[in-house]
Amino acid sequence: MAKIKEQCRQCRREGEKLFLKGDKCYSQKCPVARRTYAPGMHGLSSARRKISDYGTQLRAKQKVKRIYGVLEEQFRNYYKKAEKKHGLTGEVLLQLLEMRFDNIVYRMGFASSRRLARQLIKHGHFTVNGRKVDIPSYEVKSGDKIEVKKSKQTNNYFQELAKKKEGQEVSWLLVDPAKLRGEVKGIPLREDLDPNINEQLIVELYSK
Repeated sequence: MAKIKEQCRQCRREGEKLFLKGDKCYSQKCPVARRTYAPGMHGLSSARRKISDYGTQLRAKQKVKRIYGVLEEQFRNYYKKAEKKHGLTGEVLLQLLEMRFDNIVYRMGFASSRRLARQLIKHGHFTVNGRKVDIPSYEVKSGDKIEVKKSKQTNNYFQELAKKKEGQEVSWLLVDPAKLRGEVKGIPLREDLDPNINEQLIVELYSK
């Protein structure tokens, strides 16, 4: 229960839904819909304060960290890796995060949240190109084929998913929900990603 409350507090701190709790985020039980101010005794007063440029940049970074569920050191390593690659650093950073295995499982609709995707992956429910992968941060590549492990497909959770025969509409992914498998068609372009993320603010923060 404490973990659930903490995730809801993270959304309230950012002032918007980060969809950390899956189905609950779409229901009337979502606390963010009822209380748009930050948590804590100073939540209402802080909403009226003017935020500095640094504060705005920091919030942009924290928001992306929370969306993808990565720790501070992990996030910094992703940023350093993005800096070394060809292209806009902020855009490359988001692409690296999107190609995480837990995010791919979530995007394919095999988990209602990235947190659940991480749990399923750690328990060995998925294969990549026929090989079991139980590392949520594993970097998936274009052309990789993701599938629910054959021995796990009889699980009630996955049986219900297969019955829906519906997948998330993601342009850079090809998903067959009925067969519990999918393929990464390519690396997502910026227009494929969350328009409410301002990655330039993160670049400005790390450039100081």
